[in-house]
Amino acid sequence: MQPSEAAVRAVNLRKMYGSGEAAVTALGGVDLEVAHGSFLAVMGPSGSGKSTLMQTMAGLDSLDAGEVWIEGTNITRLRDRQLTRMRRDRIGFIFQSFNLIPTLTAEQNILLPLKIARQKQDKDWVSLVVKELGIGERLNHRPHELSGGQQQRVAIARAVMTQPAVVFADEPTGNLDSGSGTRILHLLRDMVSGLGQTVIMVTHDPKAASYADEVLILADGKTRETIQEPTQRAVLEALSRLEPDDSGDEEHTS
Repeated sequence: MQPSEAAVRAVNLRKMYGSGEAAVTALGGVDLEVAHGSFLAVMGPSGSGKSTLMQTMAGLDSLDAGEVWIEGTNITRLRDRQLTRMRRDRIGFIFQSFNLIPTLTAEQNILLPLKIARQKQDKDWVSLVVKELGIGERLNHRPHELSGGQQQRVAIARAVMTQPAVVFADEPTGNLDSGSGTRILHLLRDMVSGLGQTVIMVTHDPKAASYADEVLILADGKTRETIQEPTQRAVLEALSRLEPDDSGDEEHTS
C-alpha cells in the first residue's frame, strides 16, 4: 500500500508510442509522489512527456509498465467500470480543449458531475466558484455562445464542482487573458491551501508554475529536476539547464 499521506503515487511509469524505428518513448521510468493537499506543476519542452504523464496518472491512457496509486487505490489494476467510477467520484479534469457538452448551458455543464455522481449541490461552493471565475452572467449561455476563454472557465468550474480528491489540469490558463488566468491560478491555489485538495497541473508558463508547491521538470520522458517552493526565476533557470536537443519538435507526447 502507498503511504497514507500520498494522494497520488507513480512508480516506474513507462509508455511508448509506435514501434521499430518509429518508436517514441513518452515516459521512460518516471517516479513521483504527491502529498494530500499539495500543488504539483509539471513542465518541460514539447515532446517531453508532460501530457502523457498526466493522462496515465488520471487513468485516461494505459501504461506499458508501472503503477499509479490514487488515495491508496492502484488504478492500473482496476477494471473498466471501477476505473470509470474512480474518475467520476475522486478525480477532476481540466482539459485544454474544454470538452463541454454543446447542447447544455454553462450552468448545466458545471453541475453535470454532481448529477452523474448523484451528489447534493453545495450552493455556497457553486456561488464561490462562479464568482471567482467571473462567469455568473454566462450561466444560461451554451458553449457556442461563449468565447474560448469563457468556455475554459466553465470547464474549470465543472472540474472542481465535486471538490475531488485530485484535480488534473492541462494548461488551465492557456486560453485566458492575464487577468482571468491569474484568477484561475488563485482559485487552484485556494483549493489546495484552503480546502486541502490536490492539484497536478501541466503548464508551459513559469508564472503558472510558480503558484505550485513543487515543479517537476521532464525531458525525453524522464525526470530531470524538481523545484520546491518555485519562483518564476527558478523555473526559467531549470528549463535553461536542459540540453539544446531537449527542445525537440512539437509532438502528441508533450
